Amino acid sequence: MHLYVANDYQELSRRAAQLFIEAVSRKPDSAVVLATGDTPMGMYRVLTEHIRAGKLDTSQLLLFQLDGYLGVSLDDPRSLEGWLVRSVLKPWGIPSDRFVRLPEDATDTDLVCSQYDEAVRRIGGFDLAVLGLGPNGHLGFNEPPAAADAPTRVVSLTPESLKSNARYWGSQEQVPRRSITAGMDVLLQARHILLLVSGERKREILRKTLFGPVTEQVPSSFLQLHPNVTIFADRAALPDEAALSRSS
Repeated sequence: MHLYVANDYQELSRRAAQLFIEAVSRKPDSAVVLATGDTPMGMYRVLTEHIRAGKLDTSQLLLFQLDGYLGVSLDDPRSLEGWLVRSVLKPWGIPSDRFVRLPEDATDTDLVCSQYDEAVRRIGGFDLAVLGLGPNGHLGFNEPPAAADAPTRVVSLTPESLKSNARYWGSQEQVPRRSITAGMDVLLQARHILLLVSGERKREILRKTLFGPVTEQVPSSFLQLHPNVTIFADRAALPDEAALSRSS
């Protein structure tokens, strides 16, 4: 596990984007699963600038949706698929046939989850997983307790996640109670995991992720067992222990 500390969110976004560029340059046809949420948006904007300047070719990428709110239509502005389309697919010029969905409006959720996992298996697993850190340690919407081999599935959101996502919905009561998420199994099998963490409110959960016991109650703690994890955190999110032992 490699921890890199940025002075602020802007530096975090630039440095994470550079890692992404290096990964795609090595393997232009990478299979990449992408998080939404506020934290990765800065990195996506930096990457969009590079693409428009002709400095990054994403034409061969295969992108996967990480998660979504179950029961939300694509035309709802709070749809996570729609968010990904607006923030990444359209700006990067990714056609729909190079995007694997986790449809939030699915009626047969068992079928779409099994099809998603089959798509991941068919291409040999993710080359890169770009993840954020949930307030309770969830990766995607793998809410605690989440085993390392938990499959792609529908889950119920915890009170912590409902509270955290209320800002997107106007109130906690309006947040959908269930989500669909890529499983811990396919995420932890990614060849490289990039975790982005920003803000003081993530300090305690980042401490548990880095230094706490590996437990299903903190799904992100399983990253301690992964052979190739890169964490970019800004100073506001940095636990005291990490300040003493950080890589750079």
